[in-house]
Amino acid sequence: MTRTRLGLIGDNIKASRAPDLHRFCGQLTGLDVSYDLFIPPLMGMSFEEVFENCRTSGLAGTNVTLPYKERVVRHVAIEDPNIARIGAVNTVRFGDDGPRGFNTDYSGFVSAFRAAFGNLSPGRVVMIGAGGVGKAVAFGLLVLGAEEIVFVDKDTAKADALAQAVAGAGAGTTRARTAGIEALAGADGVVNCTPLGMVGYPGSPVPEGAFPAGAWAFDAVYTPVETPFRTQAITAGGRFLSGYELFFHQGIDAFLIFTGRQPDDLAELRRMLLAAPPPDES
Repeated sequence: MTRTRLGLIGDNIKASRAPDLHRFCGQLTGLDVSYDLFIPPLMGMSFEEVFENCRTSGLAGTNVTLPYKERVVRHVAIEDPNIARIGAVNTVRFGDDGPRGFNTDYSGFVSAFRAAFGNLSPGRVVMIGAGGVGKAVAFGLLVLGAEEIVFVDKDTAKADALAQAVAGAGAGTTRARTAGIEALAGADGVVNCTPLGMVGYPGSPVPEGAFPAGAWAFDAVYTPVETPFRTQAITAGGRFLSGYELFFHQGIDAFLIFTGRQPDDLAELRRMLLAAPPPDES
């Protein structure tokens, strides 16, 4: 059986579960898959040198994560206009036609939302945080048919730019604007795309008592799974979507791009991931 070689380029990736996810996808689809981590600073190489080595050494493709998702854009061809507008790529497929760039944070959010909420309309959504993952989720909400996306970020220029990009791409179907945290009142959905809730970043971007009752919620943070934002959402009677679901579905989407195959038994894939020991970070 021919081995399908994949990888991940990033700086702080020793704890990544992506190798397990892709190897298990391989087992479930009849492929012998290897998935290696490439950390440019530890390799004493630039991102461009590592990327070129991946391209020329027989990898079918590579994932790309922080801090290189925007830097890789200039080295790939992008067909999806929404990904071009996002300006970030996390999945690259190598082929005879050159490197092709995709963003499965964007497509994975759409898949995760539909798997969790079915045909629910996102409605009026308040997104807190307009950085890299916020861009991907925002364009996912556009595809899902959000009525309005209100961006809240301390960096108002960044939030304004993302609102303008989404409004332009939506061509009037999805309104987009910026506001302060007071926009939470009456929201149908609330999205946390800030690092608040991660280890080392305690707290929630939503003030206590301000979570809108019954609103669906998505937290891009999933380490730890139990975050203050999650507690607020559930206490307010909302349906909650974890960032783990984005990780899970973006990985499946990336595997399909790399190999043309997709596991049929997602429940078994989840079981395999949960049973796998944590990665050795040494």
